[in-house]
Amino acid sequence: MATLSDVAKLANVSKMTVSRVINHPEQVTDELKELVFHAMKELDYRPNIAAKALVSNRSQIVKLFILEEIDTTEPYYMNLLMGISKTVGEAHYSLQLVTKNAFDLGACDGYIITGFRESDFEWINRLEKPVILFGENTHGIDYVDSDNQYGTAMTTSYALQAGYKHIIFIGIDEDEPFSRSREAGYVGVMKEHEKEPSIYRFANHSTQAKQFIEENWSLFKKNTCFICSSDRLAIGIERGIIDSGGNVPDDFGIIGFDGVFLDQIGSPKLTTAKQSIIKMGEVCGEMLVKKIEEHGASQGYRRFLPELITRESTK
Repeated sequence: MATLSDVAKLANVSKMTVSRVINHPEQVTDELKELVFHAMKELDYRPNIAAKALVSNRSQIVKLFILEEIDTTEPYYMNLLMGISKTVGEAHYSLQLVTKNAFDLGACDGYIITGFRESDFEWINRLEKPVILFGENTHGIDYVDSDNQYGTAMTTSYALQAGYKHIIFIGIDEDEPFSRSREAGYVGVMKEHEKEPSIYRFANHSTQAKQFIEENWSLFKKNTCFICSSDRLAIGIERGIIDSGGNVPDDFGIIGFDGVFLDQIGSPKLTTAKQSIIKMGEVCGEMLVKKIEEHGASQGYRRFLPELITRESTK
């Protein structure tokens, strides 16, 4: 079995350099990392993670809490998992997916939490290990998220540039930072153009949005675009318009928010504000590992700008 000394000899570096590449790769140049990783691969060297955990008094485990219902047909959280697992794995941590009821079972070195609501902060604030939230918050806890306000400001501006006269916002009926930010982006652009905001809010399910359109079809004028706070809501709006005999996109436009999967299965396919879920997952993992290594020191927050993806639901 290859040893750390064997790797150092093959890479022509010191054992300390090999150790630093394994345990603190951010402190080492790309050239050195390439040399060491190449030697590790050639020798089939596997770092002794159990020994590392014993010496550092750590479990080498991080926990991911998803505190909302998961739609198993939608790969949103699978993309997040892929991103997180990539970076925590590179830092030699195992990733555990756990439920709220089991959050305090078993050892771990830190937590990534998503799907939380305001009521969850009563127990989140009691956690003693480092925490990174996937989602903006007002409690001063480090987080990673999209710039939600920018995203809907972008989609609203695009709808106006496309020539739609009436712009309606379909929001998520949750009094949470992300939903308020998405609504604020729409409102800000409407005020800039001296237009009166028109806002409706629903639970984040397509059925309610579809029913709303069908029951109020006579209220909607042609040349209207619906700015939606999620692709789920946008799918419901689109189905309601089509089932009511409306023409998409010439008479009615629809723009979603997420861009993970649902935007591509709608018919017509949705224009949307696409979030970089995998990359944001990677950064969640990076921030948590760094926070663990720095004994809980604050890492601040990272916001990513959504990308406008134009498809068939807008003219």
